[in-house]
Amino acid sequence: MKSALITGITGQDGSYLAEHLLEKGYEVFGFVRRTSTPNYWRIEGILDKIELIDGDLTDQGSISRALKECNPDEVYSLGAQSFVGSSFNDPVHTGNVTGLGVMRLLESVRQFNKDIRVYQASSSEMFGKVAETPQKESTPFHPRSPYGVAKVYGYWASVNYRESYDMHVSNGILFNHESPRRGIEFVTRKITDAVARIYHGKQEKLFLGNLDAKRDWGFAGDYVEAMHLMLQQDFPDDYVISTGETHSVKEFVELSFGHVGLDWEKYVEVDQRFIRPAEVELLLGDPAKAKEKLGWSAKTSFKELVEMMVDADLKRVE
Repeated sequence: MKSALITGITGQDGSYLAEHLLEKGYEVFGFVRRTSTPNYWRIEGILDKIELIDGDLTDQGSISRALKECNPDEVYSLGAQSFVGSSFNDPVHTGNVTGLGVMRLLESVRQFNKDIRVYQASSSEMFGKVAETPQKESTPFHPRSPYGVAKVYGYWASVNYRESYDMHVSNGILFNHESPRRGIEFVTRKITDAVARIYHGKQEKLFLGNLDAKRDWGFAGDYVEAMHLMLQQDFPDDYVISTGETHSVKEFVELSFGHVGLDWEKYVEVDQRFIRPAEVELLLGDPAKAKEKLGWSAKTSFKELVEMMVDADLKRVE
């Protein structure tokens, strides 16, 4: 039986990945930061099937202890301060967790057993002010937030350990991926939660930032399959994981309100507070390499994704 350690298991991607690996017959361990109020709602349904190990990505010793405790075949590095907006308010913490946390993890794996296969969660935010469209594995990085900068550090640390120590480390450059488990602070979930609350008469207005920003949005449940596939390859590599189509925030808003029969223009207002110091206007990934080498492509359409999220929030608010 294969075993895997997932950092960030309590997050959106971590919870879907844990379920996916359990279905594949893995023994699954989760690396979790001890907080005063445990945030386990995404993994409630599988808590009896997984084992959680306390630790912190800012503490190398705890990472090393976790590896010794579970001796995994695979490590999935998903843990991060992952909210772009917050990274402007707390750039040093973001760099410490999202950037240096990866280096600590890689070094712990190297010291413990460099045959462990490692997946690093890289991000389309690394492309930022894009040099070309669509973005592919060879597109230069130009991050536009402290989060993007930290992700670039984690990406190159992964490449460096792969090349320096012959380790099986792969980067998944994931474009925006959403689900009903997305945190409420992210714009997609902020929209679908507001639609549900407005529909049920619990909220009157929705305040948003840049409605013209365009993203390549997919379903997180599809994307975790690509993570697993990367670590099953003979050789490590880096892959763009995306749908290959782009939609604006405004389109997301229109579809969400339209799904419950409401006119979005009556409820949505642009608020300057939500405009970022440096905005990423357009992200569009080219998933050709993932399709060719991994046999992976996104299954869930943009419309299906939006409706799935709205329906889940309608049910929850009700």
